[in-house]
Amino acid sequence: MIGFLRGLIVEKQPPLLLIEVNGVGYEVNAPMCTFYRLPKLGEQVVLYTHFVVREDAHTLFGFSSKKERALFRTLIKINGVGPKMALAILSGMETDAFVLCVQHGDAATLMKLPGVGKKTAERLVVEMSDKFKDWGLNKADDRTEGLIGIDQVELSSTGYIQEAEDALVALGYKPADANRMVSKVKDQGDNSEALIRLALKAIVG
Repeated sequence: MIGFLRGLIVEKQPPLLLIEVNGVGYEVNAPMCTFYRLPKLGEQVVLYTHFVVREDAHTLFGFSSKKERALFRTLIKINGVGPKMALAILSGMETDAFVLCVQHGDAATLMKLPGVGKKTAERLVVEMSDKFKDWGLNKADDRTEGLIGIDQVELSSTGYIQEAEDALVALGYKPADANRMVSKVKDQGDNSEALIRLALKAIVG
């Protein structure tokens, strides 16, 4: 089991990261909540990881905090929720926001996330409510040191609108929906991660 990676960021194309660790490049799938906190290309990052092994693929997932990883691991234990949907949930909502939805029985908000229908949203509320009794909200968590905010992230100055749409499609949105979501906010951000964040915020509210 790979518990964490410490290395240099070589590529960032949401939801995929390429991290170089001692000359080896690791492809890591990460939710947008992690992308928002990444340092610049070429700088060092620490990601807490979860390794998923299937017959057709071995996939490594990375998170900026143990809390995010813990929620991911809890989600994939729910019937009907696989790693891809869990990644989409973490991308569409901050961990504490998701916990509040579950605690308040707000299935309607969860249904706004890609791939989450009524039955899945209701199952999340019912099966996860007891798991969050001791979840610390609005407290400093164990995010890795040295991570910085989205305003400081260095991104490509060209093609970022298409990158944002591609990322939303990778998270589970239909191409037409991704195009519409990005079109509504394209004048409010100057990089792909900003557009993704604005588009997801507009959907979830």
